[in-house]
Amino acid sequence: MGATQSRADTEEKVFYNETPVQFSQDVMNHLSDRVAASETTPGRQTTIDAHIRSRIQSELDHLRAEEEKVRNEIETALQKENLDRELSLVGDTAENGGTYGDVKSSPALLGDLEEIRAKVDRFQVRRNLDDFPVVKESGEAVVSCYKLNSSSPLDCWREVVNFRASVAQAETQYLASLQ
Repeated sequence: MGATQSRADTEEKVFYNETPVQFSQDVMNHLSDRVAASETTPGRQTTIDAHIRSRIQSELDHLRAEEEKVRNEIETALQKENLDRELSLVGDTAENGGTYGDVKSSPALLGDLEEIRAKVDRFQVRRNLDDFPVVKESGEAVVSCYKLNSSSPLDCWREVVNFRASVAQAETQYLASLQ
């Protein structure tokens, strides 16, 4: 019944064209030249290269955009995680004076930063030796003595003693001014 359909047909069938197909000699030459020369022409190669470069560039742009998107998502997730961690440490902000557990808020940190800057500025002002000309002169005397006696620096012991005495005197004056 259906045995003929499932059997493979091994006979070869040939169809003959009743209408002859003819190509011009230019087309035949062009096709034969293309078959003979397997490499692409320089113009075609330039076009292919430009197309490949544009595809690579578009893919790079796409990957950079994806990378930026992922980076932003990671930063957002980290910020949220840090905020959640800080909020979990929150105590009563009114009692803690702007601190959240052991974590300080941004205004509290800015206040601390300003306080440290003020201390550094005061230290720089104190470091200035213009208020203590004796200390400055004796220090310069020690330096010049060491330069003159580079082979025998022990000869500068008098200048060192004078410098130490002037520093001690300046310290006592400064401590007296603080009280």
